[in-house]
Amino acid sequence: MQTEENRFKAWMQSKGATPPLGSWIMSASPIIAEAMGHAGYDWLLVDMEHSPIDLSQATAIMQALSGAPSEVVLRVPWNDPVMVKRVMDAGARSIMFPFIQSVDEARAAVAATRYPPQGTRGVAAMHRASRFGTAPDYLARANDQIAVILQLETPEAVALMPEIAELDGVDAVFIGPGDLSGGMGLLGQIGHTDVQAALRSAAQAAKTAGLACGIVGADPASVRSYIDMGFSYVAIASDLGLLMGAAKSAASAVRGQGEKQNSGGVY
Repeated sequence: MQTEENRFKAWMQSKGATPPLGSWIMSASPIIAEAMGHAGYDWLLVDMEHSPIDLSQATAIMQALSGAPSEVVLRVPWNDPVMVKRVMDAGARSIMFPFIQSVDEARAAVAATRYPPQGTRGVAAMHRASRFGTAPDYLARANDQIAVILQLETPEAVALMPEIAELDGVDAVFIGPGDLSGGMGLLGQIGHTDVQAALRSAAQAAKTAGLACGIVGADPASVRSYIDMGFSYVAIASDLGLLMGAAKSAASAVRGQGEKQNSGGVY
């Protein structure tokens, strides 16, 4: 049994014309995650930062998605090498790190995902990532199949884009629109002219630096506008956001209210 290619990493390297489309998994439900995996998304992010998902639940969700077409990305709660080691042993290979604020933090994130001599990841002989020891090439190929995504969520972090792009092992960055708006003193005002201008500038800065740059939007119109800005991979809402949007719309329709519901959320 050979180690499979990381399609998400390949997409980030190719920077193709069609941005891969994803969504967030926040419900902690393997059944819902599995269903989302067959809903037409290229990638799904298992969110351990802003959801109740713990390591056991994340593992179960990755197992549920193993038979689905969607590629898995996992967002760790923090830039913590112990947690990174554990989720990687559990099978995560595309890791998103929240709230990177310096080049040193970015460098540490990459190091946590690599076996020596390139990094500091601890070596274990038996875990799910190596198919429980049946992938004979795992140790030789693991470093090359890991994708590192760094979240830049403040104006100060976005300004570091050129320096972060020079680090070996950084595959992509991700702009958190909610946190960026807060860092600009416009908390929650993602549609504000200044925030939209900052998002567009971030996408262009990433393009100039040669980095794939992603973002999440609450609804299709937002996501399409982000694609027009030049973001190279995008996500729409979350499993819970999509569920709640449809649930509220159905209730309103039956009651004759005809309210237009937001299907997403701010992440």
